Amino acid sequence: MGGLFLVLVLAIGALVAWGQVSRRMARVHDASGRSVGTAEAARVALIAAGGVLALILLGTTFRVVPVGHGLVVFNTLTRGFSLAREGITFVPPLVSNTALYDLRRLEYTMSSTAGEGRKASIDDSIWSPTSEGLQVGIDLTVWHHVDPRRLINIHQTIGPDYEEKIIRPAVRSVIRLVISEYPVMDVYSQKRALIQDEINAKIKTLVEKDGFLIDEVVLRDVRFTPEFTKAIEAKTIAQQAAEQMKYTLEKEQKEAERKVIEAHGRANAIEVINQALAQNPNYIKYLYVDKLSDKIAVIVSDQNTIMDLKGILDTHHK
Repeated sequence: MGGLFLVLVLAIGALVAWGQVSRRMARVHDASGRSVGTAEAARVALIAAGGVLALILLGTTFRVVPVGHGLVVFNTLTRGFSLAREGITFVPPLVSNTALYDLRRLEYTMSSTAGEGRKASIDDSIWSPTSEGLQVGIDLTVWHHVDPRRLINIHQTIGPDYEEKIIRPAVRSVIRLVISEYPVMDVYSQKRALIQDEINAKIKTLVEKDGFLIDEVVLRDVRFTPEFTKAIEAKTIAQQAAEQMKYTLEKEQKEAERKVIEAHGRANAIEVINQALAQNPNYIKYLYVDKLSDKIAVIVSDQNTIMDLKGILDTHHK
């Protein structure tokens, strides 16, 4: 209808211009006072108007469809739809309504960060309860595109704003459904990849039947409420302290075991010495002499006396 309106406006403008030219040429008179050039003026104006209309019709008849796009054409007379792909395409003038769709991969981001996502001025992240009832905030990106084979049906039943009508509600619904089945720590770390795969599968099942192809849903960030964040920090500090205490206890336990082993070794050594003494009483003297410095020369005078021979010799020389 926009093209038809433009054609009517330009046609009216051409007729007005034709009238102006006709009136000006009608003011031209010959020597006898008779008006001349009226027929010529009409012919010139008619040719000009026809040229303008031809250019207008030519401009609205052929359309250039950009690469990666599809043009849905609705004929108001036949009530039929057609789809034109990249390049120049013929569009019946005056009776056609058209809508241009981007068929390339599109991105739809919901984020809490200012300047990101489709709604950059607000916190657009998805808050959902976990299986314990704790709230987590999810930032994500959906990569998707339209199935060209279903584009005419999408245009008839949904329209160009399908992202807001289909993609966004489906993603938010599936996110809340899946997150509510997992404990908060699984969402944060341990099973995040598994949760993302489950979200992808459920969203694809939900929207692809309508002609929307989901390439990937990526969980960009997982956030907690400030109160839960403080609780996590306190728990982490406590765990670190417990690990340090466990290390200290293990160290002391190993030291105690080492001392027990050392004590057993000494006891065994004493037992061996006692057995040797029982067999040979002079063994104790041998052990004593063996512990003396190598610089000491000794002589055993009897069984009860040990003399420092080197000390005696040194005294004699002085």
